[in-house]
Amino acid sequence: MRLSTAFAAALFTLTAAVPAAAARSDDPVPDRGLFLTVSGSENTWIRGVALFCPPAPDAHHPEAAAACAAMDEAAGDPDNLPGDPHPCSQEYDPVTATVTGKRDGRPVSWQKTFPNACVMEAATGPVFRF
Repeated sequence: MRLSTAFAAALFTLTAAVPAAAARSDDPVPDRGLFLTVSGSENTWIRGVALFCPPAPDAHHPEAAAACAAMDEAAGDPDNLPGDPHPCSQEYDPVTATVTGKRDGRPVSWQKTFPNACVMEAATGPVFRF
């Protein structure tokens, strides 16, 4: 458990890399930013990235433009993401996806556990492809 906490702290530190002009000193993710995480079963691993829309040339998210377009289509609600429907295996290896931050000035706090990473990607499309 301590290891996953250390990873979460390290990932949180990544969001502090936002240019000072874009973030208030008390807000690690500015009004236009979201912090996305994906973690494995029982927090055996965790990864995360900041998503800023519109994406900057030095975006941390590898598919920032597509992820922003998907969030726009979903009106900022991760439950309404268009996804990328495709067949997935039935293996059970749960992953939990989270979104925290602000989108268009509104707070976003979302978490969902999927049976495996393929099902997560089919449901969320490029948003959690990092």
